[in-house]
Amino acid sequence: MDSDIAHQKRALRAELRERRRNLTSLEREDTSAGFTANLQRLVTGIAAQSISCYLSSNDEPNTRPFVNWAAEQGIRVLFPISREDGLLDWTVGNNDDEMEGLSGVPEAVGELLGPIAINDVDLIIVPAAAVDAAGLRMGWGRGYFDKTLGSMEKCPPVYAVVFDNEYLHEVPREVHDQPVNGIVTPTQIIAF
Repeated sequence: MDSDIAHQKRALRAELRERRRNLTSLEREDTSAGFTANLQRLVTGIAAQSISCYLSSNDEPNTRPFVNWAAEQGIRVLFPISREDGLLDWTVGNNDDEMEGLSGVPEAVGELLGPIAINDVDLIIVPAAAVDAAGLRMGWGRGYFDKTLGSMEKCPPVYAVVFDNEYLHEVPREVHDQPVNGIVTPTQIIAF
């Protein structure tokens, strides 16, 4: 049963990864503007003063224009830093310094604040491979965000950033998978 679900997830992730790789530069530009506008609307709508957001890799929805906007607005942004034990540390980063994290994704460079720093934010923005109509998030299989969200006592709203075609009717579910409160796509914000 579990290996069945793991296989379904692997196959779906491969399909979604391929779809993302096939986007043209024009499609990426268009979606980037939509993501930025909708993330700004979300943050403004809940009057968030402190958020966490990841630095996007080349195939992911572009979070950088949004992160730059948030910094210009005086909103504190915490960035995830992957650890060997599967947990996440956090940093506010310094300047535009980046490095490659343990799992090959871009990470901010700055003073490490430890795993509990996430408890002080008003909004958590996470990456996802897909999210379904029930709010179940399927990540990329490393489990960092599932562990983090699953260990939080009082979790603020969590929104996943996905392309429109990654909002699916249903995604395969395992016990450790954590739901999200909503999604942000280039064309809409959906709260569950």
